[in-house]
Amino acid sequence: MANPRLIASTSAIAILALAPAPAFAQDFENSEAAETSENEILVTDRRAYRGDFEPLEVPQIDQVIDQDLLREANALDLNQALDLSASVARQNNFGGLWNAFSVRGFSGDINLPSGYLVNGFNAGRGFGGPRDLAGIEAVEVLKGPRSALYGRGEPGGTVNLVTKRPGFETSGYVQFQGGSFDFYRGDVDLQTTLGDNLGVRLVGFYEDAGSFRETVETERYGFYPSITANLGEDTRATYEFEYTAQDIPFDRGVVFSDTFGFSPRRTFTGEPGDGPIETEVTGHQFEVQHDFSDNWSLLTGIGYRETSLVGNASENNFGGRQLYLRDGDTITRFFRFRDFDSEYFVARAELAGEFETGALRHRLIFGADYDRFENSLFILRFRPPFVPADADLSTLDPATYLSLSASNPVYGQFPIPTPGPNTDRNEVLKGFGFYVQDQIEITDRLQIRVGGRFDDFEQDLTNLRATPATTTSAQSDRFSPQVGAVYQIDDGVSLYASYGEGFRQQTGSDFEGNQFAPNITESAEFGAKLDLGAYSDSVNGIITLTFFQVDQSNILNNDDRPEAVAAGFFLFTAGEARSRGIEFDANLDFESGFNLFLSYAYTDADYLNTTLDESGFGATIEAGDPLINSPDRQLSILASQEFNIAQMPAQFGGGLLHVGERNGFAGFDFDLPAYTTLRAFAELEVAEGFVLRADVDNIFNETFYTNSFADVWVQPGAPRSFRATARYSF
Repeated sequence: MANPRLIASTSAIAILALAPAPAFAQDFENSEAAETSENEILVTDRRAYRGDFEPLEVPQIDQVIDQDLLREANALDLNQALDLSASVARQNNFGGLWNAFSVRGFSGDINLPSGYLVNGFNAGRGFGGPRDLAGIEAVEVLKGPRSALYGRGEPGGTVNLVTKRPGFETSGYVQFQGGSFDFYRGDVDLQTTLGDNLGVRLVGFYEDAGSFRETVETERYGFYPSITANLGEDTRATYEFEYTAQDIPFDRGVVFSDTFGFSPRRTFTGEPGDGPIETEVTGHQFEVQHDFSDNWSLLTGIGYRETSLVGNASENNFGGRQLYLRDGDTITRFFRFRDFDSEYFVARAELAGEFETGALRHRLIFGADYDRFENSLFILRFRPPFVPADADLSTLDPATYLSLSASNPVYGQFPIPTPGPNTDRNEVLKGFGFYVQDQIEITDRLQIRVGGRFDDFEQDLTNLRATPATTTSAQSDRFSPQVGAVYQIDDGVSLYASYGEGFRQQTGSDFEGNQFAPNITESAEFGAKLDLGAYSDSVNGIITLTFFQVDQSNILNNDDRPEAVAAGFFLFTAGEARSRGIEFDANLDFESGFNLFLSYAYTDADYLNTTLDESGFGATIEAGDPLINSPDRQLSILASQEFNIAQMPAQFGGGLLHVGERNGFAGFDFDLPAYTTLRAFAELEVAEGFVLRADVDNIFNETFYTNSFADVWVQPGAPRSFRATARYSF
C-alpha cells in the first residue's frame, strides 16, 4: 500500500507548483520589517484558515492573547495563558500530564489532550506533556463555529498557538526566574540574519521546580529553532523544530468525602518511589508561502510530530476501594505502568485571494488537508479488591491496599506491586478534508460569509491483548456548512451572526470493543463589536459582546457499569448536551499607559437527555445535569499602569480570576466550590534593556480546586507564591 505521508507530501508540492495564486491570510498582528543594504524586506507571514480581514469584518470572535499580555501575566504554560479567557475552563489534566480545557462548556476527546493548532497545524493530540509557552508569540482563542475551515477542532472553539519566527533582525533576550517552592527557570530567545535572505531564531528554556505538594518535583527543558528563507521576491519558506522533554510526577490530586471534606492539599497521594513520568516530543513544521500577485497567494505545509509517555503511578482508588471515604485519613491506591507513543503527520495546502463579480467583492479561501494520527497505549495495572461495607478497617492489610495516611504520609512503605495486563492497543486515525469559504461584500456596510467543509475519516483499532490480535475498522464522512453575516454600522461598530456545524472523530472503544460514533456539533452566535480607536486617539482596542448556543451529540463519559468497571476504565456515549451563554471581552490600551484586559463569560452547559444505567449501579446522567468542570460564571481581569521612576520605565499591575461553582464528577452530586484569586506584579527597567520584576500569586492564600475527574481525583490550586525575574533584552 502506498505511503500516506509520501502521497500527502507529493500532493502538497503538486498544488504548490500548479495552483493559481492566493494572497495569504494577514499575519496575526506581528508582521515585522527589516532593511537590507539594498532594499526593504517585508515579512508578512500568513496564517492558515484566517483570510485577510479586519476584526470588525469577521462574523466570529478571535480573542488574541499576545506577547504583551503573556508577559504581563508572566504566563509560562498554556494553562496559565488560557486562564485569561473566561470562555475557557480547565478540565481533568490526566494527573498533570497534559493540557485539557473546554471552550464554551464543551471539552474535546477525554481520552487525549485537548486539541489545539500550532500555526494552523493540528498539534494538540499526543503525549508530550503540558505545553510550555517558550517559543510561542501568541495564544489565539478562536470562538464559535469554525467547521467550514478547521473541521476537526473542539466543539466550542479552537485554540491556535502562533510560534516565534525569525524577524530578519538581530535581537533577543535572556531571562532567569526564581521563586517559591524551589522554582528556578531560564529562558533564551535569540534571532539574527545570515545574509539578506536568511533569518534564524533560537528559543529554549530549562526549568527545575518543586511544588507545594510534598515530594513533587518537575524538570523540563525545550529547544525550538526556526529558519526563514526568502527564496525570491514573492516566495518564502519556514522550517521550525520542536523538542521538549519533561519529568513529571503523576499527581491525581486530593480526595473528597462528604463527611471529612478534602484531604490536605500539601499531601501528595502518589509514591515518590514510582519515579516521574517521562514525556518527550519531537516535532517538525515546514511551510512555503508564495505570492502570485497583490491579490492571490498560496500556502502549503507539512508537519510531523512524535510523542512518548512512560512511567509508573500510584493513583487514588475509587468508591468501595477508597478508605478515605470512610475514615477521613486512609487514602487507598492502585498502581499502573504506562507506555504511550504517538505519531502525527499533517499536510495542507491553501489558496487565498480576492476577486470581483460585478459590484460584489469576494474574498476566497480554498484548501485541503490530510492527517494521520497513530497512538499506541500499553498499560499494566494492579488494583486492590473492594472493601466490604461491614469490614473492620483496622484488620485490613495496608500493603494490599497501598494505604497512605493523608495527615501523616509515610512514603515507600510497600514494594512496587507486580501489575497485570490491562490495555494493549494501537489505533490509527486518518482524515482527508477540503474546504472553501467566500466572504462577499454586498455593500460598504454588509458582508456575508458562506462556506463548507467535507471530511472523510478512517479508523483502525487493534486490540493486541486478544489472541490472536483483532482489528476493527470504521469509516465516516460528513459535510459541515457555515454561514455568517456582518453589518458595519459605522467605522467603529459592527453587528454579526453566524451558524456552523462540526464533525469529529473520537478515539478508543467501549469495553466491548465497539468504536465510538463521531461528535456532531451545531453552533450559532450573534453579537456586536466596538472599536474604540475609531472614536478616540487616547484609547485603542476592541470590545465584544456575544450570545451563543452550542449543541453536541455523542459525548463520551465514564462507564460505571459493573462489566465495564471489571474490564478497566472505559467510556460510553453519554448522549446530547447544550451550552448557552453570554461573553463580554475587552482589550484596551490607553494613551496614559493604562492597559486593561477583561474577559467575562456566563455559560449554562447541561445534558439534554437522560442516560440510564441499566445495571442500576453507578451514575445516571439526567437531563438538566451540568457538564463536568463547566463553571456557570468566569471572570478574568488583567490591568496595568506604565510610568517612570527617576526616568526609569516601570510598570505595576495585577489580575483577578473568578471561577464559579461547577460539577466535579459526571452523574454525581459533587461540585467544586467557586473561588477567586488575586495576583500582582511590578517591574522596573533599571538600565537600558535590563528589567527586574516581582510577582505574587494568590495574594490572600485561598484554598481552591481547579478541576477534577471524580471525587477522588481533584486538582488543588497553589497557595500564595512569589517569583522574581531578571531579564536582559537587546
